[in-house]
Amino acid sequence: MNKTGFLYDSRYLLHDTGASHPEMAERLEVIFQGIKGAGLLPRLTRITAQHADMKWVQAVHTRNYVHRFEEVCLSGRCSLDHDDNQMCMETYETAMLAVGGVLETLRMLLDGEIDNAFCAVRPPGHHAEPNRAMGFCYFNNVAIGARYLQSEFDVHRVAIIDFDVHHGNGTQHIFEDDETVYYYSIHQHPSSAFPGTGLEFEAGTGSGHGFTKNSPLLPGQSDDDYRSCIRRELIPAMEKFKPEVLLVSAGFDAHEEDELSDVLLSTEGYTWLMRTLVELADHHCGGRLVSVLEGGYCLERLPELAANHVQVLLGG
Repeated sequence: MNKTGFLYDSRYLLHDTGASHPEMAERLEVIFQGIKGAGLLPRLTRITAQHADMKWVQAVHTRNYVHRFEEVCLSGRCSLDHDDNQMCMETYETAMLAVGGVLETLRMLLDGEIDNAFCAVRPPGHHAEPNRAMGFCYFNNVAIGARYLQSEFDVHRVAIIDFDVHHGNGTQHIFEDDETVYYYSIHQHPSSAFPGTGLEFEAGTGSGHGFTKNSPLLPGQSDDDYRSCIRRELIPAMEKFKPEVLLVSAGFDAHEEDELSDVLLSTEGYTWLMRTLVELADHHCGGRLVSVLEGGYCLERLPELAANHVQVLLGG
């Protein structure tokens, strides 16, 4: 059985997006209850969020953006850069705790205190660009984590696997000219025209060309299509890249019952996908894998999906 970390902090609930916003605090509440209800909490190593060191945030985001984000929060304004990015006065601090929690999880992983982990954080991060908020995201948690690993632990090759139903435009842009970070995304396209990136020809630029791979799926595609893409595109890419740590942008919004998705990934399809990623981590990274919550908005399915996700990490 793996020693699996679980990052959850009730302070993540303080980020208030207002009534009827899909990225609501209840998402985390039902995820926690799903994991607890499945009897998995006693088997997990609990991780408490810490406030992120600014130097790691600014390893990805511009100084001006970070200051602007904080100032907008303190001013009491209810959105940043776009009306989708609803916020409250606690949002900046919550985002700093999300980053800090992910970094603490990675420290524990590299120090051998845990074998892998699931980070149930909010706000999510993979749409956040270096200089702007986008798609409910303010700081790019996974991208900051990758830079932290490379700087603090001398990790040379990090792979980021993103299975959120929406393309992680921010993560791709941050690493598109970097041959030390491989970014793979499987997502719906078109996806109500958001974010409008993630086509197959987007393969990175300069020295990073060939280290970005997108597998866009049309609406209506399902488990078999995911399996085909993963086997044909991701597994051979990892065999060639040979990552030292696997980071996962874990979006549960590709589920067939999620209203923000038009693809039809089943609950069993999600379990297969996560088992495959754990096998990749075992093969290439000594099992070192950390998954970080991105999307997933069906409150009825999130408890089951999160519990299954953690069960796979534990070795079940």
